[in-house]
Amino acid sequence: MKRIICFDIETTGLEFTRGDRCIEIGAVEMIDGKLTDNNFHEYINPEGKIIPPDSYMVHKISNAFLEDKPTMAVVAPKFLEYIADSPVVAHNGLDFDFPFINYELSKLGLSQIPREQQLDSIVIARNRVFGPKSYSLDALAKWYGISLTTRADAHGALIDAEILAKVYKELENTNPAPDISEVIAKQHDAFLKHPKIGKNFPYRTFSAHEDEINAHTEFMEKIMN
Repeated sequence: MKRIICFDIETTGLEFTRGDRCIEIGAVEMIDGKLTDNNFHEYINPEGKIIPPDSYMVHKISNAFLEDKPTMAVVAPKFLEYIADSPVVAHNGLDFDFPFINYELSKLGLSQIPREQQLDSIVIARNRVFGPKSYSLDALAKWYGISLTTRADAHGALIDAEILAKVYKELENTNPAPDISEVIAKQHDAFLKHPKIGKNFPYRTFSAHEDEINAHTEFMEKIMN
């Protein structure tokens, strides 16, 4: 049995080192690639931390709504019990979700989610998916044809965790992206094999001058750097 947890958090802001707090945790369970009904979802009282307007516009969670919700001290042990020793997936998790939640756990003197349990779907996508202009969760969902209608007009941790689980399942079934140099080489070969249009196509029968080669080299260095 292969158990994987996909989770997402909503917060008062982006800087936990400046006092921002986690205000929602949503997580879903996948067993052998299938979503179960064993979800985890809690809203969390930020204990006096004010939610600024720009954050509220993202998740539509207010301080008034969170007044009667449990604190992180109550929620965190239940969340750790839920994930147990299963691999845990978050999107852009290594940069945000895991450091944020682990900071909250450390403040309570609880065990943190160890690095060997952490999976970041954005890192996986960048190594397996060749084509999207963006690797955001929304962009990957659209790339795989996954509906975003459940989100309505605001982000929610449980909703995003469900979307993430569907994206992660697709990523697991996606072969690693080919080496870009191989792709370019194949395109070049195809171009050379393409029949020339028209007749008497002029072929260059002499070598390029040294000045031309130097100028071309300088130009390529500029555009490649």
